Amino acid sequence: MTTVETATGPAKTMVLNMGPQHPSTHGVLRVLLELDGETVVKATPDVGYLHTGIEKSCEAKTYSQAITLTDRIDYLAPLSNNLGFCLAVEKLLGLEAPKRAQYIRVLLTELTRIQSHLVWLGTHAIDLGAMSVFLYCFREREEILNIFELVSGQRMMTSYFRIGGLALEPPAGWLKSVGRVIQMLPSRIDEYEALLTENRIWIARTKGVGYISATDAIAMSMTGPTLRAAGIPYDNRKVFPYSSYEEFDFNVPTRTDSDCYGRYLIRIAEMRESLKIIRQAMDKIPADGPIKADAPGIVPPQREKMKTEMEALIYHFKIFTEGFSPPPGETYVTIESPRGELGVFIASDGTPKPLRAHFRAPSYINLQALPRLIEGRLIADVIACIGTIDIVLGEVDR
Repeated sequence: MTTVETATGPAKTMVLNMGPQHPSTHGVLRVLLELDGETVVKATPDVGYLHTGIEKSCEAKTYSQAITLTDRIDYLAPLSNNLGFCLAVEKLLGLEAPKRAQYIRVLLTELTRIQSHLVWLGTHAIDLGAMSVFLYCFREREEILNIFELVSGQRMMTSYFRIGGLALEPPAGWLKSVGRVIQMLPSRIDEYEALLTENRIWIARTKGVGYISATDAIAMSMTGPTLRAAGIPYDNRKVFPYSSYEEFDFNVPTRTDSDCYGRYLIRIAEMRESLKIIRQAMDKIPADGPIKADAPGIVPPQREKMKTEMEALIYHFKIFTEGFSPPPGETYVTIESPRGELGVFIASDGTPKPLRAHFRAPSYINLQALPRLIEGRLIADVIACIGTIDIVLGEVDR
């Protein structure tokens, strides 16, 4: 117990550890809370309990091998991580993926955005006592994971994007499966809103809770829905377009309330905008054409161009294990992940392995705002504020 000065005079405070083993911290996050009764006087996030060393591990892998590591940074948006890393290496090499591959990348990363927001909404809702929404969101997420499995053979750690394009030709009829899912989703999103948006308990737990000003959000380098809920229309898909995003018509939802309720509405609106992008991508994807850049020694050619299946396998294995050597230099690329701006820095020394790989993880950057969101509020609001940032600990402790 310690004594601190409060607005009503001196008071004794208690220090309480929240986490790192706590279901509402969404991973092994420890928050050191100093409490005056039930009011948070001071909050200190403590990270590092999940440290994986992924960035350092990238330096021991060839560029192609490192793609499988990026899946595990933000394990709820693996295709976004794949895309950021591949774009950085392609920039280093001076490569550009064919248009067909670019459109497929856009479609799949927007599906990734939706399924990530579904996990966020379901877990955030159950944190605040809304059990039904959790079950509904995961029901829809399963349908999206089925598409990832259909295309890549994996539901989560897909590693489907490769340097110069895609790993495999998508199977016949896959766009029909996408069409069924995006036709179903608008009514399901309406269901979530019918359960939550005007719900008195939901409003009481989120409205006015976790406020941060636009000035503070910018000063703390926040990005993604947390920044856009403060009224700042910053989205890398618009500001620094990549993978042909400049060809797509979509809006960047913003609000000015900058509280937990506003961030909820931003993510709901983003799911609807992602559906709009997916519909456009389905119209743009040509029926045939290359899915890989023509770069012998760097990008394995499509298998139909090889004489035998065995020759194709040997070629793929050689590039994957022995790698290729980009020119010495440095590169930095940013994309808009479901949590905000994901930056990828790569330094090359001219060998088949990166000299340095670093990821600007939005979860890590946004988490530093947690004390500003919860200090002065009740301990019950801490749960809502941690959830509203939408952190993934694999990305925080990479």
